Amino acid sequence: MDNRPIGFFDSGLGGLTCIPNLFSELPQERVIYFGDTARTPYGSKAVSTIRHYATQIADFLASKDVKMMVIACNTITATCLDELRQRFPDIPIVGIIKPAAVKAASCCDEFSRIGVIATKVTIASDDYNRMIKEQNPQLKVFSKATPAFVPLIEEGIIDNDIMNLTIKYYLDDFIKENSIDTLVLGCTHYPIIRKNIQNIYPQLRIINPSYEIISRIKDILTEKDMLAAENDRENIFYASDLSENFVNMIQKVLETEKSDLILKFKNLDL
Repeated sequence: MDNRPIGFFDSGLGGLTCIPNLFSELPQERVIYFGDTARTPYGSKAVSTIRHYATQIADFLASKDVKMMVIACNTITATCLDELRQRFPDIPIVGIIKPAAVKAASCCDEFSRIGVIATKVTIASDDYNRMIKEQNPQLKVFSKATPAFVPLIEEGIIDNDIMNLTIKYYLDDFIKENSIDTLVLGCTHYPIIRKNIQNIYPQLRIINPSYEIISRIKDILTEKDMLAAENDRENIFYASDLSENFVNMIQKVLETEKSDLILKFKNLDL
């Protein structure tokens, strides 16, 4: 047993969408979350910049004695996973792409048409296409960069016509031209607009990486005998810009009150 916290990190608030799933499946676990809200979005930045930022965050989480790191960001997973595993060989590090790719491959067949939407960097990496086809080479995968979603979500522009029109702008032709029947939300911000997407395209089967990653976390903790017992540690949420938007969104995603959260500011822009 190991009651140390699990470290989650993301370019902003998107990785928060993993946390309710973790608490549902493993309620005894505690987390330290870091959202780089001051420097988000990462999806259009240079890979060298993303690696620099991700290393800063991972160093910070390691200093907090986390037992595991979860890269709750597809962009960071696509660009930094191997480097971070080399930097921290004694800390299990879980990326978010492979569990979702495995899920998509397991629930589809050669007649399925899989769409992946994500940031520019994640799409350019081709990781989803490659990992899905590693599971089943016959599967057909189509990708689309949707860069405007993250800044809109970070600003809380969600339940309104602006977001719905942006979804239709990106996805109407993409879904129609490629006959998409299964859609992978290749960014942890995107589950926040899952209901919007489902309402506009009710026929789609949607794969949510923020949910799929939890089984991988559980498997690793079980294999290494690192599951927590009853745990009185506190969950702590750090942000590089503790903005009103971040506070509002964390309350929305976790369905809790501000008074129940431990929120801390941490500047990593060294």
